[in-house]
Amino acid sequence: MSEVFEGGGRLPAAFMNPGTSSFTDFLSAVNPELLPGQSELPQNEGNTHLTPEGTTIVALTFPGGVVLAGDRRATSGNVIANRDIDKLFRADEFSAMAIAGAAGIGTELAKLFQVELEHYEKMEGRSLSLEGKANKLATMIRSNLSMALQGFVVIPVLVGFDEELQRGRIYSYDPVGGRYEEHRFHGIGSGAVYARGSLKKLFTDDLSESDAVTVAVQALYDAADDDSATGGPDMHRKIYPLIDVITEEGHRRLPTDEVAQVAQSVVEARSERPDGPTAPVR
Repeated sequence: MSEVFEGGGRLPAAFMNPGTSSFTDFLSAVNPELLPGQSELPQNEGNTHLTPEGTTIVALTFPGGVVLAGDRRATSGNVIANRDIDKLFRADEFSAMAIAGAAGIGTELAKLFQVELEHYEKMEGRSLSLEGKANKLATMIRSNLSMALQGFVVIPVLVGFDEELQRGRIYSYDPVGGRYEEHRFHGIGSGAVYARGSLKKLFTDDLSESDAVTVAVQALYDAADDDSATGGPDMHRKIYPLIDVITEEGHRRLPTDEVAQVAQSVVEARSERPDGPTAPVR
């Protein structure tokens, strides 16, 4: 931002005015080139094959909150680019997002979203509603459209605890910023079709928080079982899924040892029953 300090070292007027409560709009006016998706790529020459891609994310609600979980693998084509990537991001006290797709752009988007919510709260003296957060993220995804058309697609999922409705909610998106509320559970990424099948089988409306965490790990295990881009629990390297839980008490990341215990029990059960638990017929 060296150009900001030209002219005797004085900041532009945009920094001194009350301005907008949207940090993204402010940055668009002052330094638009710093926004994700503003880098110009040669037409039809984007080499997405070498771009690390984040894979499977699952989310599910339970009475009193929502669970967000993600595997740890990132791939570049048929190569494992990273075994322990973090695809889950705390957005604020009562919300979190996760990404699938181009990992670098997705991480940038998530960090900008965090700043966006902090900036709004400082300017307005209150936090956005969960619905407002979902709409704001949709607008930010839409700004990445040019890069999405080149193949650098980012698909996020947003979860949060709605303080007005007193329940967990899940929002999904498409590459052009379409926003959709999902009910009960959802999955994104290359292994999502297998994870959603597992969630459909195991989900019930009366899950406890601990049971919801176990169901999430089971779903990620099923995704890894059929999708080569999804990483299952790695007991030797001690790499386990990341799991966030959001309730009326706020956001918390489950400790590694707690997730390890759940993963260990799932893996041990799969040695007896490789296809996992079954749902009752009726």
